[in-house]
Amino acid sequence: MLYEVARPFLFALSGEQSHDLTLAMLRRGAGHLWPGCVPAKPVRVMGIDFPNPVGLAAGLDKNGDCIRGLAALGFGFLEIGTVTPRPQPGNPKPRLFRLPPARALINRMGFNNQGLDYLMRSVEQSRYDGVLGINIGKNFDTPVERAVDDYLLCLQRVHQAATYVVVNISSPNTPGLRTLQHGDALETLLSTLREAQTRLDQKSGRRVPLLIKIAPDNDVEAMNAMAQSFIRHEMDGVIVGNTTLSRVGVEGLRHGNEAGGLSGAPLKPLADQALDAMVRALDGKLPVIGVGGILSGADVADKQRLGASLVQIYSGLIYRGPGLIAESVKAWR
Repeated sequence: MLYEVARPFLFALSGEQSHDLTLAMLRRGAGHLWPGCVPAKPVRVMGIDFPNPVGLAAGLDKNGDCIRGLAALGFGFLEIGTVTPRPQPGNPKPRLFRLPPARALINRMGFNNQGLDYLMRSVEQSRYDGVLGINIGKNFDTPVERAVDDYLLCLQRVHQAATYVVVNISSPNTPGLRTLQHGDALETLLSTLREAQTRLDQKSGRRVPLLIKIAPDNDVEAMNAMAQSFIRHEMDGVIVGNTTLSRVGVEGLRHGNEAGGLSGAPLKPLADQALDAMVRALDGKLPVIGVGGILSGADVADKQRLGASLVQIYSGLIYRGPGLIAESVKAWR
């Protein structure tokens, strides 16, 4: 009910103004205004005990400013970031667009964030003891051939604070980033980060799972090749997926031709297809987190049926509000 009252006001603002206002409200404790109606539904994945299988996807809280406020909404886990080694402003505004008739978003944010130092301070100050994923990326001006250096630096810094770490190589808004999903570039990235993970785990005395986040735009052949790399390098899990470059489902709509990644309801068929392909390719060897197009409990049930071990939401939260979290948890069987 609270969100139904607030939504017309939020939608009267631009996409990014609404985003910034929502974060400001969460920083000030607005999450606690939502009644605690999310049921407990514990699951164990990657050796981690999750209070429920529904998490927040990366991208909403890039800097870890709102961890406490978001946790109050009832998520089973939070993923913050994407964080890059150095602060960067992201792409020029406007860069976030709502497409209400399709219940969709298009963004070309470009990893705008305050950098590693800021995020680590935010996590420490939050004193959050729930499941926290930290999503890492490369700076826009770091050449792709040196991207591994940025990921390595991020992993070394966030390892101490993260429950798990996600390597984001699938955003469409950082030039060249998606080339890291394939071939020698992927092999070098995975081998380097796995070696670092092993050292960091041994030094800290705890296991911090390392996951890869891939795009939903890959075909079955590419999915199969990536899956074999993930298995060979003993990754801990895969997140499928990110936003899409496809514009199916938003043709002719205002903002439908904006550059960037499309999310929300039109993403679901493609995201489900990609999830199914990756689950089949991994053949039970690694868990998969399903992301993309979740706007109802039925959408969560579809992800679970296709083999997702956990799910994450973001765009659905914009259109449905916090009530989607409880609905999604209740739909998990």
